[in-house]
Amino acid sequence: MHAVANTFLLVYAGLFPIVNPVGAAPIFLALTHRHSKQVRSRLAWRIAVNGFILLLGSLFIGSHVLVFFGITLPVVRIAGGLAVASFGWRLLRDGPTVDDKAEAHQSQSIDAFYPLTMPLTVGPGSIAVAIALGAQRPQEVTGPLDIAILATAASVGLAAIAATIFVCYRFADRMVSMLGTAGMNVMIRLSAFILLCIGIQIIWSGYSALVGVPH
Repeated sequence: MHAVANTFLLVYAGLFPIVNPVGAAPIFLALTHRHSKQVRSRLAWRIAVNGFILLLGSLFIGSHVLVFFGITLPVVRIAGGLAVASFGWRLLRDGPTVDDKAEAHQSQSIDAFYPLTMPLTVGPGSIAVAIALGAQRPQEVTGPLDIAILATAASVGLAAIAATIFVCYRFADRMVSMLGTAGMNVMIRLSAFILLCIGIQIIWSGYSALVGVPH
């Protein structure tokens, strides 16, 4: 039971800071402000489901895919960090703006996967963390029953992350309404800066692992 609780907390606590649904909620609202509350609710649900599937695949088969293609985890961290930092820098510099043609298209429909699920919610950094978590296995776990129990606990942790994403995005309008327009702009820029810092931290973590520098 202790190992099950540890696995759940490890997955949830390891992914929550990088997924950061609280910080991403204002960005989600800014990108979907032209849509109705019902549409945003459906988008929040689809993003949560997409994020759960992405993280579940990364957790359980991500390391095997890397081995198949001969890619090391530090390289994934560097690539993921570059993608996260790039997205964060663009958002910090320009804000959640789109061109007129894209804005007209978004007023009719919006893709829940890109950019709302990836890279805004579950980006390459989150995937790299999930792969790293999946590659770890307690030494005392040997039998198939123990592995199945811990896999279930890890899946529940991912489900908790998905539920947090849904709640934060579903009620993003209420959270942002308390901030006002100016407060929302500050929150978006702050979230973008945090994304940029997370991306740089992931890059440094991957680089340190490649060259053997303590981090």
